[in-house]
This record gives sequence, structure tokens and C-alpha cells, in this order.
Amino acid sequence: MTASAEHLKALLSAHAAGDNDRFYSIAMQVAAKSARQGHGKLAVELRELIDSAKAEKIPRLSPTPVVQPRGELANLLTAGYSDTRLDDMTLAPEVRLLLDKVLHEQRQRGRLERFGFTPVHRLLLSGPPGTGKSMTAAALAKELGLPLFTIRLDGLISRFMGETASKLRTVFEAAAATRAVYLFDEFDALGADRGAGNDVGEARRILNSFLLFLDQAPPESLVVAATNHRQLLDRALFRRFDLAVLYAAPSTEQAIEVLRRRLSGMSTAAVRWSEFAARTDQLSQAELVQAAESAAKRAILGGDDVIEHQHVADALDERHSLRHA
Repeated sequence: MTASAEHLKALLSAHAAGDNDRFYSIAMQVAAKSARQGHGKLAVELRELIDSAKAEKIPRLSPTPVVQPRGELANLLTAGYSDTRLDDMTLAPEVRLLLDKVLHEQRQRGRLERFGFTPVHRLLLSGPPGTGKSMTAAALAKELGLPLFTIRLDGLISRFMGETASKLRTVFEAAAATRAVYLFDEFDALGADRGAGNDVGEARRILNSFLLFLDQAPPESLVVAATNHRQLLDRALFRRFDLAVLYAAPSTEQAIEVLRRRLSGMSTAAVRWSEFAARTDQLSQAELVQAAESAAKRAILGGDDVIEHQHVADALDERHSLRHA
């Protein structure tokens, strides 16, 4: 028998823990042992199977079924599956590194918990509008094969003033019952500084309740809070999150990448990308995508699938004029 009893036990242990890296490492040891024993064909087949499995992008775990919110939950959040992956996004290297850390720890959750540790599962995303915060939550859900539940806090607070704390409890109870990514959008509506002069007792109670629920949030689900106004947040919030990720307007190189990605289905040979440094300055990812789509529409409606340099230049100028209108 090629695989020893110890190899088989180690393989089963790694699979049960969801530790893919260790699983593949042990499998490669089995392949190497097969080769040493003269089973060359088997060794080659094992290596090919391992390489194929590593290259497979589809999550190995079946997605958690999305049960459409009913009753009280239906008024608090929306649910769905995302088609966005992290590779579809243009992210600053330091941001991508942090998000990869989140995915790695979540995928190795079982192994961490065996040693008494929990994976990163409470994230605070902050930065200007349109820089990819909500899209990040969607991408994390896709990468983990989980549904995305979105809670718009500004609407929740205004609609259920006086009942917000109890509604938040309902959401966190759902997080304990159904593994998913829970996005608290417009988070500054809830997390504003408790010391602010216009603070009221109700706002303090809501924030204190949220902090308590956040401390007790189960590691199986990801709780993601997104805000455009980091400076408004109560300082106590930052230490309650496992990770704080700061987003910014893209660099010139990243801005060009956003444009090129969105126009990749059309011919852009005539576009002189290096000339757009000034025109992309301070535009968010969302604004750049809108500019690319505008340029594409001009070309298509002009009867062509070729993007001219001026199409992109005009579209970027248009976004700047709207920004300063």
C-alpha cells in the first residue's frame, strides 16, 4: 500500500479541519513516496489531481442556503448571493493583504478553534464613497460561499427609533443561527461618537447595545461594518473589531486598471492610457467604472466597438464636472 496508515490519518485530520494547505502537503508526500517505490504512473496521477484541485476556484463547501428573511427580519435586512470575487476588484496591495488574511483564517477556522483561537470575523471598513467597501463584503461572501445579508443602519434607526436595540438583537441572533456575511452599511449612523455634543440617551443606548452584541458575535459569521465617515465613529468601536481596513481613492496606476478592466471586452488599442493621470485624480473606483461605461456607450451608440482616446477623456472630464457641480 502506497499511503501509510499515518499518512491516511493525517489526510483525514486535515480534511476534517478544513486545512487545505496541510491536506495537499500530505498528499504530495504520498505522491513522492509512490515515486520512490517505483509507482511512477500513480505518482504522476496524484500530482495532477493535486494541481487540478489547487487551481479550482469554486468554493469546496456548499453555500449556506439563503432563506429569505421573514417576519421581523424581512424589515431589517436584504439577502442574496454575490457574483463578485476579490480578483474582480482593483485594491491597494495593503488592503488585499488584509482581506486575504480574513479569508485564510476563516477557511482555517476549525484548526484555530482546536487551539482555543477564533478567526477574524469582525471587520470595520472605512473610506470615501465609491472606494469598494460594500463590494468587499460581497466579494468575501462569494469567496467563502456564503450569503450576504445587508442591514442599512440609517433606515433601521429612523424607522425603529425607540426599538433599534431590540432590532439589532434580532439581527445578531440571526448571525448566530445562519452562517453568512452580515454587512452593516452606513455604520456611522449608529457608531457616532458618544461624546458628541448633540448626543442623546437613545443614541448611547443603541451604541452600547451594538458593542455588547458585537463582542458576542459568533466567529462562524462575518460581521462587516462600512462607513464613509471614520472620523465620526466612537473610539470605543475600533478596539471591538478584529480588523480595521482603510480605503482610499485609487492611485493613477490603479485608476487605469479600473478603466481597462471595465473596457476589456472592447478594443482599446487607440487609448493612450498614460495621458490620463490628471483626469483620474481623486476619482473613486465607482466614478471610474461609470466613466468607463459612459465611454463604452458612446462608442457603441456611434456604431463601433472600438474605444477612442477621446471617448475616455470626455467621460473622465464629465465625472469631474459632476463631482464639482
